Amino acid sequence: MSMTGTYTGAGVVDWLTTFFYRNAPWRLRGEQTPARIVLMMAAFLFGFCALGGRLVMLGLIAPETYARHVGAAEQISQARPEILDRNGIVLARDISTPSMYGEPNNILDIDETVERLTAAVPELNAADLRSRLSSDRRFVWLKREMTPAQQAEIHRLGIPGIGFVEENRRFYPSGRTAAHVLGLVNIDNQGIAGMERYIDTQGLAALHQAGFARDARTLEPIRLSIDLRVQHALRDELIQAMDHFKAKAAAAVILDANSGEVMAMVSLPDFDPNHLETASGEETINRMTAGVYELGSAFKAFTVAMALDSGEVKLTDSFDARQPLRIASFTIDDYHATRRILTVPEIFVHSSNIGTAKMALKVGIDGHQEFLKRLGFFKAMHTELPETAEPLLPARWGELSSMTISFGHGMSVQPLQAAAAGAALINGGRLIEPTFLPRSADDAEKEARQVIKPQTSDEMRDLMRLNVEDGTAGKADVPGILVGGKTGTAEKVVNGRYSNSKLLTTFLAGFPMDKPRYAMLLMLDEPEPAEETHGYRTSGWNAVPTAGKIIARVAPMLGVTPGPGLALVRSEPDSAAF
Repeated sequence: MSMTGTYTGAGVVDWLTTFFYRNAPWRLRGEQTPARIVLMMAAFLFGFCALGGRLVMLGLIAPETYARHVGAAEQISQARPEILDRNGIVLARDISTPSMYGEPNNILDIDETVERLTAAVPELNAADLRSRLSSDRRFVWLKREMTPAQQAEIHRLGIPGIGFVEENRRFYPSGRTAAHVLGLVNIDNQGIAGMERYIDTQGLAALHQAGFARDARTLEPIRLSIDLRVQHALRDELIQAMDHFKAKAAAAVILDANSGEVMAMVSLPDFDPNHLETASGEETINRMTAGVYELGSAFKAFTVAMALDSGEVKLTDSFDARQPLRIASFTIDDYHATRRILTVPEIFVHSSNIGTAKMALKVGIDGHQEFLKRLGFFKAMHTELPETAEPLLPARWGELSSMTISFGHGMSVQPLQAAAAGAALINGGRLIEPTFLPRSADDAEKEARQVIKPQTSDEMRDLMRLNVEDGTAGKADVPGILVGGKTGTAEKVVNGRYSNSKLLTTFLAGFPMDKPRYAMLLMLDEPEPAEETHGYRTSGWNAVPTAGKIIARVAPMLGVTPGPGLALVRSEPDSAAF
């Protein structure tokens, strides 16, 4: 139609219709429709692909991942690194073990399911199973750490809503051998004692929470200072001693005197960490770190070292031991009284309570306390093991306390702590805190703290060796190896009073004394007389010969070989002020 053409009513209507059709808003939007349709189709296609991918993923997903997905209240056990001894022998590692779970909303018949499961695995508790499967939760554990045979039997039943996941279970190839050092893990493979607990506190627990510790193969093995060969020999000899002397318990530690590394540590009775359910509370106690004891005359080594180091006493000095010491209603006497004046070496060799007490009095209460603080006996000693105990000190420290503590009564300390202090007596006077991890010579030097003069250490080595040659420790002698030590026999406290029928015998030793490398502390709890002890129960008849057997057995493993013509070699005396 032309605007210049003939005007008619029909023409106007046609023109308006065409104009509004071409310029209407919905017509303008319609021109953009193809692009929008493409976008909508792409969005729908993406959604379908995502949904399909998710369905495929759920179909292929690992059971343990599905268990987490459905919301397990308990976490599936996490991976842990291998633990190795100093020579690379595996002490602990993860193994896969099946655990059974249930999905209550998928159980068709609870009673029938419970009946069939308890028939296949009799140790399952029917009431507990029924309670768990009746819950409104999507996921419940039914039994953790099953055997493959049990898993196969339940698989054969084909019960809907029952499934399995592979969990990490801790396995200890050496069983009881190093139980108290390695410690324990719980059902979720989390460390709860010993080095296992230490590993968690050093970052493993944080890795678990962040989800970075799913596979043990990604975790660096942990190497300990323990030598499994020495550990086995030490434990074996202690078991024999417990049996032979009918002792209630036994414990011992062997330390590298120059680095503080723990080469072996045993506490008996012990437990099998692979079967913790069979262990009693007493078996899980680590007597070397979690207990404190009065060590009896073994403590005299520290008193004599204190007296010599103070300058108040010399090796050539003498003390009158002809009469018992009497303070108020207390009497201090010698077990085997000589009733004569004794030199310092004789006091040490004859283990004179009277002579030792007089040395402590000569140093004085303040000097006595300061020296024991210097050795670390006034506070708990902390190592990698979380099990530790505080020393027990007298509430009031007077002259009587100093006298009794001088010969090992009235103060209780950790045995491992005493072993470390004993190492300082023979290694040149350096106190080095023990460690269960390898330590280099440079690190040991940084850790070391001079607590007595080198000359005092030389004199203590002489006295400890003399005690094996001519004193109460003669049964610890090993041909070709210069063993030295100090015996101790302490009456145990029963109902607040000392009991002369219940004894704790100890032996603090070092070897070889010409060039000290290792220190050892050994304890026997309530040993009984044996045929060869002639009715005696003191340390020289039980703890000492046990230590001699141990040293003879482990010395070659530690690179200490017997040799003829050995003699003590001393360093030059150091007269410098301390």
